[in-house]
Amino acid sequence: MTQIQYDLPKPPKLGRNTLRVIPLGGLGEVGRNMTVYELNGKLLIVDCGVLFPEETQPGVDLILPDLNYVLDRLDDVVGMVLTHGHEDHIGAVPYLLKRRPDIPLIGSQLTLALVEAKLQEHRIRSRSLAVVEGDVEDLAPFECEFVAVNHSIPDALAVFIRTQAGNVLHTGDFKMDQLPLDGRLTDLRHFARLGEEGVDLFLPDSTNAEVPGFTPTEKNIGGVLSSVMRDSPKRIIVASFSSHVHRVQQVIDAAAEHGRKVALVGRSMVRNMSIAEKLGYLQVPKNILIDLKKVGDYRDDQVVLMCTGSQGEPMAALSRMASGDHQIQIEPDDTIILASSLIPGNENSVFRIINGLLKLGANVVHKGNAKVHVSGHAAAGELLYCYNILEPGYVMPVHGEVRHLLANGKLAVETGVPEENVLLGESGIVVDMKDHQAKIVGAVECGYIYVDGKSVGEITDTDLRDRRTLGEEGFVSIVTVIDRQARRVIAGPDIHTRGVAESDSVFSSIIPKISDAVEEALKESSGKKPTAHQLQQVVRRTMGQWVGRKLRRKPMIIPVVVESKREK
Repeated sequence: MTQIQYDLPKPPKLGRNTLRVIPLGGLGEVGRNMTVYELNGKLLIVDCGVLFPEETQPGVDLILPDLNYVLDRLDDVVGMVLTHGHEDHIGAVPYLLKRRPDIPLIGSQLTLALVEAKLQEHRIRSRSLAVVEGDVEDLAPFECEFVAVNHSIPDALAVFIRTQAGNVLHTGDFKMDQLPLDGRLTDLRHFARLGEEGVDLFLPDSTNAEVPGFTPTEKNIGGVLSSVMRDSPKRIIVASFSSHVHRVQQVIDAAAEHGRKVALVGRSMVRNMSIAEKLGYLQVPKNILIDLKKVGDYRDDQVVLMCTGSQGEPMAALSRMASGDHQIQIEPDDTIILASSLIPGNENSVFRIINGLLKLGANVVHKGNAKVHVSGHAAAGELLYCYNILEPGYVMPVHGEVRHLLANGKLAVETGVPEENVLLGESGIVVDMKDHQAKIVGAVECGYIYVDGKSVGEITDTDLRDRRTLGEEGFVSIVTVIDRQARRVIAGPDIHTRGVAESDSVFSSIIPKISDAVEEALKESSGKKPTAHQLQQVVRRTMGQWVGRKLRRKPMIIPVVVESKREK
């Protein structure tokens, strides 16, 4: 089986009539999906999403794809195709459009409405082109045909890209729910027609490639939600993604069945569901929705709260409820439903919230103890159907961690795709296709771009390492005043600590050692005076060795060496 390729060289100059495919995110990770197609000097972008930070990235709000590949060539971008409206596919759009607002956005009605709401917050006016399945748009030198696919958000589309170098089918996120809530199936007949025409390169969703069989139908959730609401004596709080229209629809239907009112909690939840209702994707019975401020007018057993925070996001509504930092206070016998799956990397955050809610006396219903969620991604059985219908020449699995990509590649080989035609790599890999033949030719740099407040791209991995050190080990500051002429320490060292468990008095034994080390450095420098930085390094080294040996700690050490000014 072909393996992931690493340490690839810089790709060669792109030749004429050769299609280059560069995933700038979404391979080797679940999120920040973005792929650039390049042909004869023009660029087509498919998706532009974000990745949500993990606990090892403190202070980071969002992680963007590495946009540097396109930033110097924005005038060459002929359009940006958005496959659906989830944050991991559209969340980074405003950050790219700040550089060139008139890049044409192409997507379905709901997808564009969700994007445009985000752009309004950034005060960006976009150029949008709404398409439906079956539409064909000429974005020369690319021709894009759109295919209906089923996902956990309405109006998802795959895109078939025709070029003179070959044809590419990019699925976006999809599954094959045979009983979808909105009646909109993944169009396998359309897939079959494209297969007859010829799919030279297939980029399929890999998220559930390890899962055998078929993803259960979304309709299974409705009955479970209804039974939970029937048996719950007090308030019900449901946490889900703010764009999961199907899940909100099922919550509203179950609430209506049991005579409960629904209040939407969280700005993004209110915004997205208002858009979905206005466009007809969310059917809301009369007098079901109430304002959050009116919740107190109803008995606890008449209320359902629909909120964000199912992934343990620290600033989302559910996390703040669990910590008591929200206007909604969790009470004993409230029922909390986590109606989503765990995104890899979020497990600890989610379990911490579940434990916090249980401590408050709530009943917590989640995927581990009830069928309150089904995935939005195709399992192995569905992917096998796709391979057999399409019979692609080459396959480049996308949208998933390394294990997902490898599992998807294995499925392709099992259906007859030659092993050497399965192109596996992480974000930044470069694939060139000419005359319908594709191969890996190198890789481009593809690092993380961190959003921290209003700062975009300013935070580095070194900054995050410092933040982790401060959070885990604390810091020690040491102020030393020297008389350079007398070559001695005349004040200090004064030691102050934060986040170090031991009292400052513990450091009394190291103070003379630091003084001796500094004075020795001053005396050894016959002729050439040591700089303040060199003396600070002496202090840091002396303290670091001592604190590591004595306290078994590695705090951040901040030495300050001040030179005394003699009176004239």
